[in-house]
Amino acid sequence: MAAGNNPAADEAARTILTTRIYDAPRALVFEAFTQPQHLAQWWGPNGFTTTTHAIDVRPGGFWRFVMHGPDGTDYQNRITYDEVVKPERLVYHHGGDVDAEPVQFHVTVTFEDLGGKTRLTMRMVFPSAVERDRVAEKYGAVEGAKQTLERLAGYLPKLG
Repeated sequence: MAAGNNPAADEAARTILTTRIYDAPRALVFEAFTQPQHLAQWWGPNGFTTTTHAIDVRPGGFWRFVMHGPDGTDYQNRITYDEVVKPERLVYHHGGDVDAEPVQFHVTVTFEDLGGKTRLTMRMVFPSAVERDRVAEKYGAVEGAKQTLERLAGYLPKLG
C-alpha cells in the first residue's frame, strides 16, 4: 500500500507527539495546564514568558495569550477548546484568528493517572506533513514542546 493511501502513516507524518511522566497527581497536573496563574509560570520553551489576555476552559471557550521570546519577539496565540474532560483530557485547536501566529493545528492532551503520578501525552496534528515540518523548523516546535513540558516538571513541585 502506498504511503498516500495509509491514513495512519499520513497522520504520523503530520504529528508532533510528546509524552512526559510527572511525579504529581493527575488533578494537579490538569489544574496547572488550565489555570492562568499556573500557565504564566511554565508555558513555553526555555527563556519564554507568557501573558494571558483571556481564558475560558470549556468547549467553545478560548485561551488568548502572548508568548514573549527571549529575543523580544511577541507571538500572539489563540487556542479554542473543543473538548474538556476534567481531569482526563483537553482537545483544542490553535490558530484561526487574523492577529494570531499563522500556525494552525489540532491538539489532544491526555492526563493518565498512574497512581499518584501522571502521564501527560500531547499530540499536535497539523494539516499536512509539509506544514508540520515548516512549524518544526521555523518555530522549533518539537524541541519547544519538550522544553515546555520540562518546565511544567520544574513547576509542579511548587504546587505540592
